[in-house]
Amino acid sequence: MDTTDVPREQMLKRVAKFADLTRSVGGFPDSDIPGCERTLLNVIGFDPPDEVPGSTDKVMSPVGDKGSEASAIPISEGFNLGYVEAQPGHGVMSHHHDTNETFTVISGTWRFTWNDADDEHIDLGPLDTITFPVGVSRRFTCLTSQSGDPDEPALIMVVVAGNKPRAFMRPDFLDEARRTGKYTPRTYTTTV
Repeated sequence: MDTTDVPREQMLKRVAKFADLTRSVGGFPDSDIPGCERTLLNVIGFDPPDEVPGSTDKVMSPVGDKGSEASAIPISEGFNLGYVEAQPGHGVMSHHHDTNETFTVISGTWRFTWNDADDEHIDLGPLDTITFPVGVSRRFTCLTSQSGDPDEPALIMVVVAGNKPRAFMRPDFLDEARRTGKYTPRTYTTTV
């Protein structure tokens, strides 16, 4: 394969400084449920996904409706990258994707839970990584910030395969969360 030279001006369009990223709040079916508040920072990609013909599932982008439009580097090269920022006790409801999703903890301690029964979990700290295969239900919750301050958010990096990945939330989980105010099917004690 031959190499390609790229002018500086063109290369700078592929640079995203963290301090300049657009933060996106909401845009998910669980965004109005207490404990599911989180901020997304879309860095690379995340074009809005296509609907699935014949499916009744709500199709959404892994970064929500708002985040799909706020990509710092709007390219489609087979993967998407972003960050999720949340305060301790906050996270996302169980969901699954039609592509691989990989998380690396940047700060704090995060719990990653998987399976439809929400019966498996692991707590990870800075620079730890977990990758979920296609179709596996998963969720994540911030347990602690880096300093231990309950009002300080922590950060994870998210890489999702594909140019237009789709995320799906189970309607029964959403209904139960709205009815009971609890967004997780099970409760665990912290184990690090």
